[in-house]
Amino acid sequence: MSNPPQALIRFQSQKSLAHRLVLSTLTGRPVHISQIRPSSPTNPGLAPHEVSFLRLLEAVTNGSHIEISYTGTTLVYRPGLITGSAPGSGTSGGVIRHELPAGCTRGVSYFLIQLCLLAPFSKAPMNVLFTGPGVITSATPAGDMSADSLRTAILPLYAQFGISNNIELRILRRANLSAGGKGGAGEVQLVFGHQVRLPKTIHGINPGRVKKIRGVAYCTGVSALNNARMIEEARGILNPMTGDTYIFSDVSSAPYLVSTDKSNPNQKKKTGVGFGLSLVAESSTGSLYLADLASPPSGGVPPEDIGRKCAYQLLEAVSLGGAVSLAAAPTVLTLMAMGSEDVGRLQLGRDVLGNESLVGLARDLKAFGASGWGVRDASTGQKGDVVVSVVGRGVGNAGRKIA
Repeated sequence: MSNPPQALIRFQSQKSLAHRLVLSTLTGRPVHISQIRPSSPTNPGLAPHEVSFLRLLEAVTNGSHIEISYTGTTLVYRPGLITGSAPGSGTSGGVIRHELPAGCTRGVSYFLIQLCLLAPFSKAPMNVLFTGPGVITSATPAGDMSADSLRTAILPLYAQFGISNNIELRILRRANLSAGGKGGAGEVQLVFGHQVRLPKTIHGINPGRVKKIRGVAYCTGVSALNNARMIEEARGILNPMTGDTYIFSDVSSAPYLVSTDKSNPNQKKKTGVGFGLSLVAESSTGSLYLADLASPPSGGVPPEDIGRKCAYQLLEAVSLGGAVSLAAAPTVLTLMAMGSEDVGRLQLGRDVLGNESLVGLARDLKAFGASGWGVRDASTGQKGDVVVSVVGRGVGNAGRKIA
């Protein structure tokens, strides 16, 4: 006898759409999202990056069912089993190729962060290659971090949950946000080969003191001198804080796109030109704080300004306190909620916990059946820090065979 269908969890508005779809996939609860940009006169409904994310979910799962209304303002998603890059599920040589459309305005990290949350619970390892004219590897004005920050400040956090083997993010071709704020034509590959039954319970209540700072200055299709100017400005601010500061310089050529001009179909144009800086501060207890900034697509901002602003952003992230930065907190809290049925603790800055994105995350987790968070004042760390207690939901990996 088959189980009765579960009731739809209903949301309104497109805020946190990708993360809600991930929570739906992890918990197996179908979701109904309405009022997706209904009042937009030019682009109502799902945006190109959201449609692309739905296709990505369809590629890494088996049995998912997606219904989109005619106007695109209503979405019904019924999740299937997370299969990853398992043979027979649309892979080619063990790799899923996902092409991002030219109209994409979000960085590739928008997709990668959510994909990394699904990967530990997959039936098989995930190996996804992001290609196409819409791949942006730099930070974006929409708030997406660069692929460098994801690699250096987010992926290392999975080791705290016992997820550390065969995880790699390869930036095969860099691309900044193109003129007009769309696309970049980069190329990124995520290899996530460590699947677990349940993430470990963590107790991150000791932020420690910052002991070293690492970073990546990158430029695409512009002079390498831009990197040197960003690094010099950032080090001038950060060196008095700690003596162990090292910023790596990465210079690459800009990718080319085939012109859409029918009169000259062989013409190619340069795209994804720009520069940026990613900084990560690590404490004595392994806490990570990140800052990320890239040149705007319209240009006109000198590299010194990028270096200075990024350095101050990093100092602000450290000053907020806690054992986890605001950018990484949603990932850590989601994994804690999906872990074994035990109480985990995480120390956060008061302003971090009060951020709109984390308040929305707490409500979404509650809607998908997770328990509420317990909050108390922290006894260590900066003044005003709080300790958040999270009870795991015990979401197991249904696709992983147990010996």
